[in-house]
Amino acid sequence: MERIGVVVNPIAGMGGRVGLKGTDGKLEEARELGAKPRAPGRAREALEALARHAPDVSVYAAAGEMGETAAREAGFDPAVVYDPDGGETTAADTKGAVRELLERAVDLVVFVGGDGTAVDVAEVLEESEGETPMLGVPAGVKVYSSVFAMTPADAGRIAAEFDRAEPREVNDIDEAAYRAGEVRAELKAVVPVPVAPTLQSSKQLASGSVDSLASGFAREVDEDTTYVFGPGSTVGAIEAQVGIDPSPLGVDVWRDGELLARDASEAEILEVLADPVVVVVSPIGGQGFIFGRGNHQISPAVIDRAESIEVVASERKLDDLEALCVDTDDEAVDDSLRGWLRVRTGRFTTRLVKVV
Repeated sequence: MERIGVVVNPIAGMGGRVGLKGTDGKLEEARELGAKPRAPGRAREALEALARHAPDVSVYAAAGEMGETAAREAGFDPAVVYDPDGGETTAADTKGAVRELLERAVDLVVFVGGDGTAVDVAEVLEESEGETPMLGVPAGVKVYSSVFAMTPADAGRIAAEFDRAEPREVNDIDEAAYRAGEVRAELKAVVPVPVAPTLQSSKQLASGSVDSLASGFAREVDEDTTYVFGPGSTVGAIEAQVGIDPSPLGVDVWRDGELLARDASEAEILEVLADPVVVVVSPIGGQGFIFGRGNHQISPAVIDRAESIEVVASERKLDDLEALCVDTDDEAVDDSLRGWLRVRTGRFTTRLVKVV
């Protein structure tokens, strides 16, 4: 491996903590709500890992925040192959940068973003009719495709060490439908991706009945506790049991029979928290993430306020997972969550599952 191409979508993931479930068409609103760039830091983390494992590789990157800055911060002297025309970068800039990377015959295109960015990169790779693989550094709100490493550090290590690629799916989610509570996925491409155990799987979009689990959890709810309910149908079933009209893909906060915040941003969650706090989440099917995918509103600051983390999942969902995963952007918080965790699977049943 000698040539690594890097392209960063600088605005990817900005809508997450402010509750927008994506940034497409919502950038100004995200900024007005106080959203901060997420992708540049995650790009730097991936490239620092690349530098540790393969310090002598040649790095080719788009200018500025589209890759050059993170590469230089990681200790590389990148060859700049594309410079956007100023202002906000767009999908056209991502595609233009990838075309220039392919012109330089890079061995791998590392992109930083979410599923939308993955679609843009895959489109150019398919246009080229070549076999250049791509690898995603997860930074978007929607990260459902199987082209992403589990963490930025994993992406850097994979880029340094992989020796073969296999076909993987690129999926995208309709953001308008997603904000309305519906996951509407569409297969966009099948592309070569480095083979590695730390690649995530595609998100499963269906699961079995969770009525018994929800009923059992609801019977034990303490009205003097503040509950932060994460996204998803499993947690939504619990909310319905306690009388909440849940936001299926948002985060709700409830205490003593009152819905304190619905479809809340990080700031809105923190504003209404009162101790003790319990955070309730369910892993993403097929991937195992309990934090860091689709629930960025439950940020490290929110997790730090929690007296306990309650993870709920059907036996069927857990059967398809080797472990649970966390990726909160805060390594200390991630470390505190790792280890063996008791997951509630039914009215009276639990299972020990490892968080990695």
